[in-house]
Amino acid sequence: MTAKRTVNHFTLSTKTGAENLVGLLQRNRWFRDLPDDCISEMVGLARLRQLDDGERLHAQQDPPDGLYGVISGAIKISSTGADGREALLTVLSPGNWFGEISLFDGLPRTHDAHANGPTELLMIPRLGFHQLLERRPELYPHFMRLLCRRIRLSFGMLEDSALLPLPSRLAKRLLMHAHNYGQTEEAEGRPSIQLSQEALGLMLNSSRQSINKLLKRLEQAGWLQIKYGEIVLLQEDALTRLATGETPPDISE
Repeated sequence: MTAKRTVNHFTLSTKTGAENLVGLLQRNRWFRDLPDDCISEMVGLARLRQLDDGERLHAQQDPPDGLYGVISGAIKISSTGADGREALLTVLSPGNWFGEISLFDGLPRTHDAHANGPTELLMIPRLGFHQLLERRPELYPHFMRLLCRRIRLSFGMLEDSALLPLPSRLAKRLLMHAHNYGQTEEAEGRPSIQLSQEALGLMLNSSRQSINKLLKRLEQAGWLQIKYGEIVLLQEDALTRLATGETPPDISE
């Protein structure tokens, strides 16, 4: 049995070594350019947290506690309106990092975060992170670029929602998720995503039925393959053209 010890509500396990955590940071485009000693310091600060399916990590308006990276499983980022309807922003897969807004401005969390399946997270506490920046102020420009990239992505999604038809928005979201929003190195083989059609509908403000019809048309065109719990992208060039608004009639109708 693997020896474990608990610190607060985080579980540190000897099964996950520091080398694996260093690798998680180095595979991420936001962190791989940092000096090696800085990555080692961040790993030294890090804590592990394990969540059950559906367990809440934090709620909207919760105070910030740190920066999170997804090791396994997934994290659903959403909010709930006064009428009880859910607005699903995204589902973050392994390699993705989140929580940087509250990390820097110190204000409450902007959205709810729940585990989508059994999930393991790496957390870098806010206090320790800011102490690292005080010792290494040359790191500020690096993390400001991280924030700027996130803002650009947010503006792009708002623009897409207003200007692009649903087929283009679906293709763009599939490509973004398949490539982890550009955060991590490209995996070998066909890119794929693990998202339900219901989740895609919520993210795109559409119905599951509409998403299902579009996905079937894209599959018939040979651009993707629908598997149980997975969508495999076969023709990225075609999906990219669709994402930029070049919508063939047989797809958009």
